[in-house]
Amino acid sequence: MAQTDSKVLVLGALAGVAGVSLAVVCYQGFRSRQRASGPGFYLNRINDQGSGLMLMDSPGLSGGQTEVLERLEALIQCVSELKDELKALKNALPTLPDQVREELRGRDELRRVSPLYRTTPTRRKRAAGTIAGSRAEGRSSEEAESEGGYMTALTDSDSDEPSDAEQRDEEQPVDKLSVLLERIDRLHQGSESDKTESLNILLEQREEFGQNSTFLWRLIRAYCDVHDISCTLEEKKTHAESGKKVGEQAVSLNPRCAECHQWYAIMCGIMAEYETVQNKIKNGYIFKDHLDKAIELKPQDPMSYYLLGRWCYAVAQLSWIERKVAATLFGEPPSATVEDALKNFLKVEEIHPAYSKLNYVFLAKCYKDLGQREKARKMFEAACSMNAVSKEDEEAQKELDLLCPALGV
Repeated sequence: MAQTDSKVLVLGALAGVAGVSLAVVCYQGFRSRQRASGPGFYLNRINDQGSGLMLMDSPGLSGGQTEVLERLEALIQCVSELKDELKALKNALPTLPDQVREELRGRDELRRVSPLYRTTPTRRKRAAGTIAGSRAEGRSSEEAESEGGYMTALTDSDSDEPSDAEQRDEEQPVDKLSVLLERIDRLHQGSESDKTESLNILLEQREEFGQNSTFLWRLIRAYCDVHDISCTLEEKKTHAESGKKVGEQAVSLNPRCAECHQWYAIMCGIMAEYETVQNKIKNGYIFKDHLDKAIELKPQDPMSYYLLGRWCYAVAQLSWIERKVAATLFGEPPSATVEDALKNFLKVEEIHPAYSKLNYVFLAKCYKDLGQREKARKMFEAACSMNAVSKEDEEAQKELDLLCPALGV
């Protein structure tokens, strides 16, 4: 999260395939030779299974010539299909015994499709194989392997199953989204340029997947990442505002998504840095409400307890005047103690030992404030033993340096 955690609590806180157009390559040379003499060829859908060329009548051709060309078109296409079938059959013969044995054993799981299945006697299934193959070529080997399973689902079906078009409508968006989110998660763990790329990709795909909560909470996270690495105050504020708006949409779209509540809470905490006093306090309350909801929905997520611990510790440090301001504006000031903060930081350690350098730092702070200096030193040493590999760790090291005199180490 880089600097996210330090800011959450200032006051409480591809595109999918759009359509299929199969060009009839064997006519391109013929079309270019005939264009000058008059007839026009137009790519036109001729049935529900594919597309073809339609010869439009023109002054340069008589009715008889048109009919001859149309029949020639059909003949050449049939020959081309037969050639493809023979080639596929030849390639499939070595693996045919294995396939027969698998059929007899009744294996139902999806497997990588063989050339025999990839090319079938119908133009419909050949088109499906072509689409899946071309899609796999433009992706990584891992993505291509995933797409191979999707291609098998399309081609290993019988007449009782849904049509290829229906399967594409139902399966393709889900498959594409999963591949996209895997890529986004990898970029999130990468460099600053990777994080910027992640946000740009998500914005490009928002029109298609903007109604999916798993997509939206990653978009919030991307805004958070780019906020942390932005250089100017104006850029940071813009990303924070945009991320908060996406968070509002995400929790409204899917109130049962823990990550949506978690990252919306984080963006509310970040926005506190750019708000008026009244809005800062308001965002603090929103932060707490949505973090509680995230814990309710996903009680074994250490990150939520860590954030709640930070919130409790910050509230426990509020001055009497700050509490009065909050009470005046909202009727009741936020309430939390150092013991509450300690409880949450210990919960983090219980779920995920050595979760982060900063969690150890705040455990040391809590123990110090409660007068348990020996435990504070132990947590201090645990924090020092962890390497600083991120900006968050660098922040933790600064906190440790400040703790040294207080703990006498």
